Amino acid sequence: MMTHPSLNSRPAPAMLTEADDDTLLERMKADDAEAYRILVERHVDRAYALALRTLRNPADAEDVAQEALVKAWTHRHSWQAGKAKFSTWLYRVVFNRCIDLKRLPSNACLDDVAEPEDGQPDSVDAIHRRQVYDRLGDAMASMPDQQRAALTLAYFDDMGNAEIAQVLGTTVQAVESLLKRGRQGLRERLRRAERDIRHVFAEG
Repeated sequence: MMTHPSLNSRPAPAMLTEADDDTLLERMKADDAEAYRILVERHVDRAYALALRTLRNPADAEDVAQEALVKAWTHRHSWQAGKAKFSTWLYRVVFNRCIDLKRLPSNACLDDVAEPEDGQPDSVDAIHRRQVYDRLGDAMASMPDQQRAALTLAYFDDMGNAEIAQVLGTTVQAVESLLKRGRQGLRERLRRAERDIRHVFAEG
């Protein structure tokens, strides 16, 4: 999806592509750009996905993911192996940057509105799926930031509570509470959405 502008696309040695994150980070300390390119390719999609689910703006999400991965390069000499998983560090940087952006004054513009899809207008199934996905996105977007982030990391990224706590900078007990409240809130929002969707199709 995205690559650092200074990186080329030449194939990496097979042994390097199989290396774990800590090995790549150690090589980056020696200014190994190839190791950095592999690390970017390995994590960029999930970093972007987390930012997109938080911000719901593709351009901003791409900027946040790119910025976080550039930070991995600029801070490469201070990385301490074994202190934290790289993915945990990266997600925390992405999440904190997203929260910073959400705190800025918002100015609505047409660029933030998704383009309508050129789907088949007579396909009820396609319309229904779009309705459901839109409602799910709206339900997640209306939740408090930390609840949404906890649910996102648990369900989309398959993280355990301890790792989620590291990303969010909180305790495992707090994460458990966030997940419990988040699930309850999401269920209620989706119940209301389902009733609305049924009402729309009943009128058709």
